[in-house]
Amino acid sequence: MNKQLQLAERNNVLLLMAQLVTGAAPELLEANKKDLDAYSGNDIAMRDRLKVDDEKIKGMATSLQQLAAAADPLGVERFAFTHENGMEVSNKTAPFGTVLIIYESRPDVTIEAAGIAFKSGNKILLKGGKESLNSNLVLIGLWHRALKEVGCATDWVQYLRFDRTQTQAFLQNPTQRVDLIVPRGGERLIAFVKENASCPVIVSGRGNNFVYVDGEADLEMALDIIINAKTTKISACNALDKVLIAADLPRKQEFLMQLIQELKKRKVTLFAADQLIDLEGTTPLPDEAMWYEEFLDYKIVIGQVPDVYSAIDKINTFGGGHSAAIITADAEKADTFMTAVDTAAVYHNASTRFTDGGQFGLGGELAISTDKLHQRGPIGLQHLVTNKWYVTGNGQTRN
Repeated sequence: MNKQLQLAERNNVLLLMAQLVTGAAPELLEANKKDLDAYSGNDIAMRDRLKVDDEKIKGMATSLQQLAAAADPLGVERFAFTHENGMEVSNKTAPFGTVLIIYESRPDVTIEAAGIAFKSGNKILLKGGKESLNSNLVLIGLWHRALKEVGCATDWVQYLRFDRTQTQAFLQNPTQRVDLIVPRGGERLIAFVKENASCPVIVSGRGNNFVYVDGEADLEMALDIIINAKTTKISACNALDKVLIAADLPRKQEFLMQLIQELKKRKVTLFAADQLIDLEGTTPLPDEAMWYEEFLDYKIVIGQVPDVYSAIDKINTFGGGHSAAIITADAEKADTFMTAVDTAAVYHNASTRFTDGGQFGLGGELAISTDKLHQRGPIGLQHLVTNKWYVTGNGQTRN
């Protein structure tokens, strides 16, 4: 078992990694081009996530620098008291141990997830998809170089070159200790991991996010938020999938026509449901199952509900538990919505695209959890820890 690294050692590795990633940009871009050229699928979200460019490389380096500057998440005292018998009792944060992350197409996860796990004192096992192998191998090589140069064992960051059968066997009977598994990807990947894992799993990534436009919404604001949430990054799990319109929305037809026009300009296909099913410029919803779908594509569903309570019910029935927003000038309705909607993040008059560890002040994220244990929403440096009880006495025994 690896000894716990001191904070200075962990920070030095992260800072060196930031330099190495920046310096290896030409090599990484060349490897990523091989991955992109070899990708033959038609999943536009996967291709978008697979691509590495100068901006993404800059983001990788910045995230590593920010992690190095962050406070140590280990040994943080969460609770303390003196027992009536004189014992000193406290609870402090501690590493999980070994974290396995299984992810698809995103080479930047090889940096961000490993960086967060390493800074929080965890050994990390990375299982990337075959579509990003060339990019990931370059990045793993840099991790091992940084670890060696600082004098740390390279097995703090490991890459598992497993096919599906080998991955299944490892999940069912790990050849080394694994304390936590985080699948980041589509529903098939998540189901595969949950079905086969023999240790705790945190589900990450499924969106299916809703916006409810209330009868007291600022229509220009609503338009801006919907366009932003849907079209700025369709491959993101915080992108918008469903819009619910209040039946009593003033100038409803005018607003809908403008919304349809703006979405069509951006190549979005619109499906209409409920009382809006005959809306010009849309396609009738083919079946109710589409309400459950996370699109990760230029698609959106528009439906109508009678009031905020119906919107809440619809979101809690069909939503993915990720993000939901209400657009309204009524603070009381907003409070009702935000309290009752069962999602990891709720918004009042803002885009769902902000559900992100960096945007929430965490300095990055390992994943965005739609589970409720042990952390919900973005899992940052502060959350990739468990806890331990420390008790100091001088001979106390219990009667």
